[in-house]
Amino acid sequence: MADLSGNASLRVWGEKHVETFNLSSSAAQTIYKGHPMLINQSKDTTKAWHWDDADEAVAATDVFLGIAAEEQSIESGASETDVASEIEVFVQPTIVGFKSSVFDNADLGKTVYMSDSGTLSETEADNPEIGKLHRVEDGYAYVRLSTPNVCDGA
Repeated sequence: MADLSGNASLRVWGEKHVETFNLSSSAAQTIYKGHPMLINQSKDTTKAWHWDDADEAVAATDVFLGIAAEEQSIESGASETDVASEIEVFVQPTIVGFKSSVFDNADLGKTVYMSDSGTLSETEADNPEIGKLHRVEDGYAYVRLSTPNVCDGA
């Protein structure tokens, strides 16, 4: 697959847990449902930033916050403290289902990364670690999120 260019088809196994984060406006952002959300130290050290592999690699000091639960955008220089700059993010212990053929039930318990914002992976490299594989069913790989998580293996 490739970086998201629209909302991802997600499912949630069990109860949804969300937190609200303020977005960085150091540059314009368009976030789609399903985007991995980070504190990207090279963009902003305190506000949320969406991750696309095409933009830059994940650094060992970046922090995975969770998976965007909604579509949102923010313009460059916009206020980072009002409601319009907030985004809801799925966080631990939510189990999020991603449409994927990368894993099967023989892989349960494996650490899951995202090789781009639309693709699950077993490869650490410069990818954000998002959690552990919980189950594979009906074309969806369900991942128990691990948040917040410092991407120290990147």
